[in-house]
Amino acid sequence: MTQPNNLPDDADAAPVPYFRHDGSHYVPTEFARGGWGPSISGHVVGGILGWALERAVDDPELHPARLSVDLPAPTGLEPVKVRTKVHHDRRRLRLVEAVLTQHGETVARASAMFLRRGTQPDGKVWSQPVQMPPLPIPLDGASPTLFLRTYGWGGELQNPDPDWDTAGPKYTWLHETRPLIDGEPLSAFTRTAMCADVTAAIANWGSEALQFINVDYTMTLSRLPEGPHIGLAALTHYSADGIANGCAVIADHKGPVGTAVSVSIAHAGFRPPPIASAG
Repeated sequence: MTQPNNLPDDADAAPVPYFRHDGSHYVPTEFARGGWGPSISGHVVGGILGWALERAVDDPELHPARLSVDLPAPTGLEPVKVRTKVHHDRRRLRLVEAVLTQHGETVARASAMFLRRGTQPDGKVWSQPVQMPPLPIPLDGASPTLFLRTYGWGGELQNPDPDWDTAGPKYTWLHETRPLIDGEPLSAFTRTAMCADVTAAIANWGSEALQFINVDYTMTLSRLPEGPHIGLAALTHYSADGIANGCAVIADHKGPVGTAVSVSIAHAGFRPPPIASAG
């Protein structure tokens, strides 16, 4: 198994972030590289867009109910700019857009719908039950880790079943331990925005490994996840003529909190990023 670059940078040092803030730009570090070549990982792109969208809303009673991220072009390992715009601001909702640019060109964009929290209606509504595996145990070298850890890029991922059938159901817990920007702690929304990008991987990974690259993903949240671990349980994969879509349940230690769906196109050449040097 390929060793990931998500191991501690130094036993006594804080993890290197994915970006460093430099004036109006955000400069990616070597840890921001993804598995599809010399470009920034989709989960890092989604993370900075989600981070910017959340910062554009100053009302704590507005909940980020939906995030949609478009990844139409590779984001180079170069400085990026991000800007936001509020499109609708009403009593019970706010719609915000974020755009990521390099050299004046748009490389990714996202929108988020924020809804005002209110009274929960009475009654019960049926939903597909999901049984996540146990939360990961501490990494002590005694337990195997699943292949997803090779492209976790800063996360702690484990699977309790070392004989996992890659053509069967897929579940994973993600624990993002690397800051997104400088030493700023990850918010629950930004953490989930980063983890939701992995939906394309677990939904599309089959007997011949990963043969699809995602071009967008959308996550929905009824509430913000609690704790550092974000769970994904793949539910569907449908594909034809090289076009795929898949969805997953998003969960925390208390249970499901939302869903994620990804649209992908056939593409070969996925390789986990090499181990980045400490620093």
